[in-house]
Amino acid sequence: MTTAPLLRRLLLALAMALAIPAFADEGMWTYDNFPAAMVKQQYGADITPSWLDHVRLSTIRLSNCTASFVSPDGLILTNHHCAEQCLAEIASPEHDRMRDGYLARSRTEEVRCPTQYADVLVESENITAKVTTATQGKDAKAAGEARKKALTQLEQACEQSFGKKDPRRCESVKLYEGGQYFLYKYKRYTDVRLTFAPEQAIAAYGGDPDNFQFPRWDLDMSVLRAYEDGKPAKTPNYLKVNWNGPAANELVFVSGHPGSTDRLLTVAQLEAERRSIPFWLLRASELRGRYIQFAQGGTENARIVADALNSLENSIKVRRKELDALTDGRLLAQKQREETALRARAGLGGANDPWAQIEKAERRGQELEVPYTFIESGVGFNSSLFRYARLLVRAAAERTKPNDERLREYTDSALPQLQQRALANVPLYPEREKLTLSFGLLRMREYLGPDYPLVNNLMKEISPEALAESLVADSKLGDPAVRKQLWEGGAAAIAASKDPMVRIALLVDPEARALRKQYEDEVESPIDAASEKIAAARFAAYGTSVYPDATFTLRLNYGTVQGWTEAGKPVAPFAPLVRAYERSTGADPFRIPESWLKARQNLDPQTPFNLSTNNDIVGGNSGSGLINAKGEIVGLIFDGNIHSIAGSFWFDPVMNRAVAVHPAIIRAALTRVYNATALASELGLKP
Repeated sequence: MTTAPLLRRLLLALAMALAIPAFADEGMWTYDNFPAAMVKQQYGADITPSWLDHVRLSTIRLSNCTASFVSPDGLILTNHHCAEQCLAEIASPEHDRMRDGYLARSRTEEVRCPTQYADVLVESENITAKVTTATQGKDAKAAGEARKKALTQLEQACEQSFGKKDPRRCESVKLYEGGQYFLYKYKRYTDVRLTFAPEQAIAAYGGDPDNFQFPRWDLDMSVLRAYEDGKPAKTPNYLKVNWNGPAANELVFVSGHPGSTDRLLTVAQLEAERRSIPFWLLRASELRGRYIQFAQGGTENARIVADALNSLENSIKVRRKELDALTDGRLLAQKQREETALRARAGLGGANDPWAQIEKAERRGQELEVPYTFIESGVGFNSSLFRYARLLVRAAAERTKPNDERLREYTDSALPQLQQRALANVPLYPEREKLTLSFGLLRMREYLGPDYPLVNNLMKEISPEALAESLVADSKLGDPAVRKQLWEGGAAAIAASKDPMVRIALLVDPEARALRKQYEDEVESPIDAASEKIAAARFAAYGTSVYPDATFTLRLNYGTVQGWTEAGKPVAPFAPLVRAYERSTGADPFRIPESWLKARQNLDPQTPFNLSTNNDIVGGNSGSGLINAKGEIVGLIFDGNIHSIAGSFWFDPVMNRAVAVHPAIIRAALTRVYNATALASELGLKP
């Protein structure tokens, strides 16, 4: 006799008592706490520990997305937009890889992505007790310092236990706003190569107008390969593709790395976010306009800003809809009810009221926001050259310190990735640098004021445009050999450098570090300390019967293939190929590329192109496999509908939908459009 129905009723009653709807097809569950019993009861699917292990070891975290192994020889399936940075880095004026796509006819033609890596979660360890011990009895500021030191020490000891030749990476992970801490242990592949990417016109068909819409017709896919010791990696854990895809209402899972959600934030934190978004949107929208104007200057101009413009347009749409959610009275009313219920249950008031402590810290954060944004976050120096300079300056300074006293992003565990990024031979475009840097300097002067000491020091006798022009023209940091010399030369090389961008980074660094210290001590540390108190109260009420917020760490969620009703009209969960041709205007972003026009007669017009499900996803899940109960890939997540953007703050099971590429259109593309014989064969497809 199973106890699951009784347990479920008890948990539901608890959730209702606290005004938190804990159960629906929602939740970004950690693998160690996946509700397999609930899935079994609701859908009859048996999700065993071996199933979970296999899917976990087949799932990959890229630098900004998710992916899956799909062959025993390291073949990786992910989105096209997850490979855009690689496509931009291997492009040239003669070969626009973003526009034209790429196909390696054999493994010898696979091209290395300079800054890409692939991580696989192989093990996790609960370190909550160790972190709690380190911070116990300390005030917020001291606890913040002790927490960072303890996490660095735990990461360092973890990596040292593997030995220098083992490509493992250890990362501490905060869950439930500090209610739990884990140590995640990854196997890292640093040699990742591009195998296939279609033309951007079909990968992002519909462009920004179609972004976050459905039905969709995007072949948003690319194929990479992981290498070890110069050979394709051996990956016995991989997911086979079921080319027929899922049926309507079929149970499906998404295994991936959702970037971040804010569903456990307090009302004060949500209100702070609502105040902050317009500040970001105003700057981002103007920068987008500058990119568009620059792109109109010619084909080469358009090419060199394409990846940045695509990313910025996507971010603007996301932030706009997040602002809509935060100005929706229903959301804050629901959050207020949840908070009131938890506060009453927790019995924390007066000087010990963590919600009041967070509200006070957020007010201080608002005071620091503008200088912190422009100086420490680097928005005022929006330039790849400056980012190289700051990385080199800070790496040189931080590497001289004991590991547990460094800035967290410069610890020993982080240095290999930083070095890869610093030394990668990637193109850098002076005209784009001048555009973004001059814009950053202009806005810094506007928001901080011309009499702000740093602004006055930098631009008292020169305009932002002229300063940007001079810095970009005279800096040599675009040359990886120069960066290598500075990286290897350390503090002495940095001190001796005459490069103007290095000198600017050195000039800015003291104030930037001071602002960071202020923000950490007066905003982050009090919020972390208060959040841990709230997390303890939440754990007392729920335990792990609810899921933690997303943190760009591995999660698994479940749902079904389904559409929804929009303005009284049903939206079907499958979009057939024929409609893509019908919508084509012959001009971007509704242009069908020549390869697909030529192949039209060989394609079934009813082939499903994209599909929708009610899986709970967010940015970072891009590239995640949509997986059936057999552990087969039946889709490739690449987006959500417009309602899903509010999923950063709450999940609406009626309207939130995930959007995926259907495997049938991938099969048609590889076999009938691109004649990718070797790749298709490796994926189990016959000509």
